[in-house]
Amino acid sequence: MNEAMNQFESLSAAFSDYLLENRFLKEPLNLYEPIDYILQIGGKRVRPVLVLMAARLFDNHYQKALPAALAVEVFHNFTLVHDDIMDDAPIRRGQPAVHTKYNLNTGILSGDVMLILVYKLLMQIDKGTALPEILRVFNDTAILVCEGQQYDMDFEKRSDVSIPEYITMIEYKTAVLMAVALKIGAIIGGANNEDAQNLYEFGRLAGIAFQLQDDLLDTYGNPEKFGKKPGGDIIQNKKTFLTLTALERANETDQKELLRLLNSETKNASEKIKAVINIYDKYEVKNAAKERMLLYMQHAYDALEAVNKESALKMPLKKLAESLIQREV
Repeated sequence: MNEAMNQFESLSAAFSDYLLENRFLKEPLNLYEPIDYILQIGGKRVRPVLVLMAARLFDNHYQKALPAALAVEVFHNFTLVHDDIMDDAPIRRGQPAVHTKYNLNTGILSGDVMLILVYKLLMQIDKGTALPEILRVFNDTAILVCEGQQYDMDFEKRSDVSIPEYITMIEYKTAVLMAVALKIGAIIGGANNEDAQNLYEFGRLAGIAFQLQDDLLDTYGNPEKFGKKPGGDIIQNKKTFLTLTALERANETDQKELLRLLNSETKNASEKIKAVINIYDKYEVKNAAKERMLLYMQHAYDALEAVNKESALKMPLKKLAESLIQREV
């Protein structure tokens, strides 16, 4: 376990050094300073490190994957900048969001430049690698991420969202970027198509499990360990796996009450959270979410097992995935 996590920490440090060496600070500062700001205020750096871990799995010279790792991190933060604008969210990682710290127009324009910078970074990848294939899989993924965000916004206005639709939404919005990070790293490392695709599946399935765990933590998490007060999704009337499972299992009376709570303005947050959780508990949706999460993780491990490398070499990826879903509920 220590050796596996040491790899994550060492690659994370290598990426942080690379990020500091390649800061986006130049004129006009009003355009580039917000980019530097969002990239410097934290985050787990999981996605860029996944690029490096996958590259290292096939080639010890993982450093050639650093431009791709930075591209993935810039793209991820680009989506956060624009998502915060769409959600009118004032805080990101405990700090003012870009559009809050600067202004709305700056958030839009700086985000636009970030997306262009992603392609400049990808073009720095060693030309001996399969750059056209990397661009193809990245473009497909970038479109899926946007589709996932649109589904998320559409679901806010719908009362008939199904669980399969929700799973597709979190797959597109969250999981596929983890998946493509692994696939791009594998391609740079020289993996064959089958191994690269199995790593993609590992990331996709683990990413879905990660988001299901996030749903659980938002409602049932320890605020001291999760980093924010529970019940945020309930207050925002979000249709999470918990909500959709409760609506699917509830009798007509409880279903109507849950819909009423989710469609009502929040006057007393604690009372609303308590009332919704009471319905969740009545229909055991917490256990349902845990079971679904563990099912996706088992499928993820199966995909990782199919990668044609020694188990010991794949262990850092497995332990990282375990750490992401073993956050306490």
